[in-house]
Amino acid sequence: MSRRIAARRSPIHGNGVFALVDIPKGVELIEYRGKRLTHAQADRLYANTSDTGHTFLFTLNDKYVIDANSEGNIARWINHSCKPNCRALLEEDEGGDPRKDRVVIETLRPLRAGEELTYDYGIVLEERLTPRLKAIWACRCGAPRCTGTLLKPKRKPAAARKQARKSARS
Repeated sequence: MSRRIAARRSPIHGNGVFALVDIPKGVELIEYRGKRLTHAQADRLYANTSDTGHTFLFTLNDKYVIDANSEGNIARWINHSCKPNCRALLEEDEGGDPRKDRVVIETLRPLRAGEELTYDYGIVLEERLTPRLKAIWACRCGAPRCTGTLLKPKRKPAAARKQARKSARS
């Protein structure tokens, strides 16, 4: 099988992954690989690292995360974009073993040779999103409607969203 993607320096952030050939929409490009850790193990290993703005952890499910710092592949170098050309898809294990769930990166649209692969990281931190944290997790994607941060706002519970909409109408 010919190589379709490769890692190299990125204008977005550090390293990136680029298409070596034209790639159609809907193509599964690569699995995001790494060591499986429980959330508790990842919390112990990477406690207080939200201040670095750098992570290779990918939430797999309620029990596990993928740690691409260990046993990872080049998928860990795919950068975030507010206007991504790829997406991360969770594939659950048919046998129901959450440790065997996997994440694959798929194209959202056709890619041109030389184009950098990106997806929306969708990072949600438990702590309050301060201006300092938003700066640490700054987005450099350059998209016209860039949000300026890789961080997503915490979702309010459905009842709170409904109440907020109701209050706004009053």
